[in-house]
Amino acid sequence: MAGKKTRSEASTSRGGGGGNGDRGESVVMDVGRRKSTCGYCRSGARTSISHGLWVDTLTVDHYQALIDRGWRRSGCFLYKPEMEKTCCPSYTIRLKASDFFPTNEQSRASKRMQSINSPARCIFETSIISRFRMLQMVSCNAAHDQNAGPAAMECSVVASEDKENDDQRIRFLSGQIDKIVQLCLKSVELPKASVKKVPPAKRKLQADISEDLIYTSSIAFQIAAKIKRTKKNIENEKSVQRVLGEKEDSEELSPKRIAEILASYSKQLGDSCGLSVRACNGHINFYSAAEQAQLVEKTGRHVITKPSHVESDKPQGQKRRLEIRLKKSCFDYEEYSLYRKYQLQVHNDTPAHVTESSYKRFLVDTPLVYVSPSDDGAVPPCGFGSFHQQYVVDGKLIAVGVFDILPKCLSSKYLFWDPDFAFLSLGKYSALEEIRWVSQNQVHCPSLQYYYLGYYIHSCSKMRYKAAYRPSELLCPLRYQWVRYDIAKPLLDRRKYVVLSDFAALQNGDSFPLNVLDNDMEEEQNSIQEEPNDVSTNDDEMAELDSEDSDDESDSDASVAATTEMEDVDLSNVLIGLKEARLRYKDLRHAFDSNQRKVLESHLQRYTRVVGSELSREMVYSLG
Repeated sequence: MAGKKTRSEASTSRGGGGGNGDRGESVVMDVGRRKSTCGYCRSGARTSISHGLWVDTLTVDHYQALIDRGWRRSGCFLYKPEMEKTCCPSYTIRLKASDFFPTNEQSRASKRMQSINSPARCIFETSIISRFRMLQMVSCNAAHDQNAGPAAMECSVVASEDKENDDQRIRFLSGQIDKIVQLCLKSVELPKASVKKVPPAKRKLQADISEDLIYTSSIAFQIAAKIKRTKKNIENEKSVQRVLGEKEDSEELSPKRIAEILASYSKQLGDSCGLSVRACNGHINFYSAAEQAQLVEKTGRHVITKPSHVESDKPQGQKRRLEIRLKKSCFDYEEYSLYRKYQLQVHNDTPAHVTESSYKRFLVDTPLVYVSPSDDGAVPPCGFGSFHQQYVVDGKLIAVGVFDILPKCLSSKYLFWDPDFAFLSLGKYSALEEIRWVSQNQVHCPSLQYYYLGYYIHSCSKMRYKAAYRPSELLCPLRYQWVRYDIAKPLLDRRKYVVLSDFAALQNGDSFPLNVLDNDMEEEQNSIQEEPNDVSTNDDEMAELDSEDSDDESDSDASVAATTEMEDVDLSNVLIGLKEARLRYKDLRHAFDSNQRKVLESHLQRYTRVVGSELSREMVYSLG
């Protein structure tokens, strides 16, 4: 894409650096079952049940194997939902990047960002409604423009006969209002904004006694009519409401409201001409003090000051600069400031809960051992590890994607963005960009084929948007086989927890045996609706539950059950870490008495069950 740069930046990431062929070791501490309140169904009770591991260091190969068993990380904490017991079963979802094909809405999101690289003002070329909301945002900032003071004004004195003087003022004011409108409504077919002189007999009708109404413009009525026609062309009423940010019958985009926005943006324009600007019933009115109006009528002289900020936007035809910067995970205050703004405005978090320390724990700290790039095609040019991808427009950070790059995939973790740029559908665009990245880097690293979107929660409507990235697959929670989403969906429509691999034969075109589920049907807690047409401006990423804030709960019954279930598992080769020593359990078993062995083995059985026998032999189970 023209005008876009991709840049990798070296930075320090927790976990140290591993050279080529040296991927370090994984050291974990098992914390067992954890219960917490659920951030998805918000039941209020501790109904979210998972198994947790604190991780000191973790190799990318081991983390790849863990996410292929349903694990996910939050900072340096790993968790795996207990799918049969948790309130909202969470299925790992992925897609093969080379097979991906975008929906129409995803394609439109890509085009919105591509418009950044067309002439500068075309960054606002989305829908007319979105563009006018951007005008509202710009108008709120206009009053704080520090470059529009007297020193930045270019003054000229106009002296002529009254009629000629009025004509020049009207042309000047009309031209400036037209520029304000076109700033955000460029390419929309609207009549040019015009300002008309108010006859002297009507000047006092709506003006204060100390003022005269000199000029007026009705452009707001024409804009409102255009918006009304545009809204009628949008089939989904809910998508209209999301774009507007409130109910469809709102007066936000009425002529009256539009005139108020334009008037606020035109305030300095009026000041420069010795006029006050106010909106009245959909009209933009220019008022002048009675004494000045009389002076103008008598002398035909008026000082016109041209505000430079109206003229100083990027020249027509100059392109905005979009940069995508990939860097290793590290704390960046600019990123944190954007994250805080996003959490407060989009997720309505309280300021006390959005701190530097909580941000670092959630999105900066990582146990992954960084692997440097290699020339043998085994590692991509950026290496393996945890990364932040910045989206920057003209030097302004507007979004940050947080993800891990692993031997087989890019695993997306979180995205936060500037709410002022919600109209760009940054959630959709960042996902498309990450999928594109996988496809491009597969050339350098053939094993890198998949894009993991985290957890798919069918019982949570806000998480269903992930299935729109297709063709996707869900991970079977029992046998860890991948099953096509189109096969899994009718099963999940009937039950929240399903052993998907039981129906793997359906991928070969077999008929769907609905009666299999009929005898053990579970009712959903709520009526599940399909995801609205466009969630990109609000909930592209549901906040992951920060597991470290959930409560530990010892569960002896669960331990006993695990012991019974896994009594035939061989624990002899489980790798144990005792300070700096690394020993197999068979070599350490004699060091414990019978009671200690019984307790430890119950924990090792449970640990082996959740990570798998192979990883239990490779990762270090730390005893402190």
